[in-house]
Amino acid sequence: MKLAIKELLYSKGRFIMIGLIIVLISWLVFILSGLGTGLSKLSTGVLSETEYAGMVLEEGAEFSLSKSSVNRSLAEEISEQDGVTDTAPINLFRNSMRREGTADSDAKITDIVLIGVEPDSFMHPEIVEGDDWESSEDNQMIADASLKNEGYALGDTIVLDDIDKEFTITGFTEDQTLYHQSSLFLPMDDFQDLRPSQGDAEDEAETVSGIIVQGNDVDLDTFLEGETDVEFGTKEETINAIPGYVAENATIMMMLWFLMIISAFILGVFFYVLTNQKTNQFGVLKAIGGSNGFIIRSVISQVFILSLVSVLVGIGLTYLTVIFLPEAMPFHLEVSMVVIYSLVLLAISVLSSLFSVVKITRIDPLTALGRGE
Repeated sequence: MKLAIKELLYSKGRFIMIGLIIVLISWLVFILSGLGTGLSKLSTGVLSETEYAGMVLEEGAEFSLSKSSVNRSLAEEISEQDGVTDTAPINLFRNSMRREGTADSDAKITDIVLIGVEPDSFMHPEIVEGDDWESSEDNQMIADASLKNEGYALGDTIVLDDIDKEFTITGFTEDQTLYHQSSLFLPMDDFQDLRPSQGDAEDEAETVSGIIVQGNDVDLDTFLEGETDVEFGTKEETINAIPGYVAENATIMMMLWFLMIISAFILGVFFYVLTNQKTNQFGVLKAIGGSNGFIIRSVISQVFILSLVSVLVGIGLTYLTVIFLPEAMPFHLEVSMVVIYSLVLLAISVLSSLFSVVKITRIDPLTALGRGE
């Protein structure tokens, strides 16, 4: 370790160049990771931010809330099943809105997802600014904070397209987006009055998009046997059913892992060339009694120290970059992912150096000493 540190300090220019490559690679990896997580949250926030075991949906809806319609009264029966601790009916449909008082020709239209939940259920969003719905007041909504980027504020009155009603934003919540759109929450009973009519009004008042189930080791087999038109989807299945989510996630992950693989080859070549340039030095060390193990440990320690410092610099640059990113950009850097990718990058650097280790074991002191620098 002492020898490794001494050489790092002595040959600064050479190691700074290699370190710069690792810094840039790690910086790019963390930025891609943050963008991937941000896009994922933008697409799935309402579901991914909620702890639940699964969801009861209409059979044939392919575990998609937007395609499903089930009876609201099933929630009570489901709550009595083994392992179930709580249930929450949820309703949703997509719409667009504009600020009240804006002429249609000048209006800025914003696409949103309307979500109806029961006020006392676990799906009720957490308020981070403003107030909750007032039970004595109608036409109130809780909006996702991302709508602030569109110019909306507390107390704003909005108009929903194709619905002759005005609503007031009473509070803001965070990370509650769905289908890459901001969400607006309102009480279930108010939501039922807004749903686009598709049949008998009385039947529609008793239907919801799905019923979210909380619990451990949930067993709905007995319940499902008696219900032929519904099915149970796990949290993973319902999130993967969100349009575009799987493809989007797979694209980001493929980019990340291809970057990792390419990085391994680049670093491997760098360390091999560096080792080749130091053949004479290793020959001298062997001639004065240095063993292969001692030299290999020195090289690996050198690579580890260089990589660790470079990755830490890459992390610092990433968090510095976040400060300058636009608020509207879907970027979210999770500490757990930063740790995981840091360990992967360190492992790649150390493993890449093993190519040069093979050459060290084959160095003959007499031959190496006979070579010119």
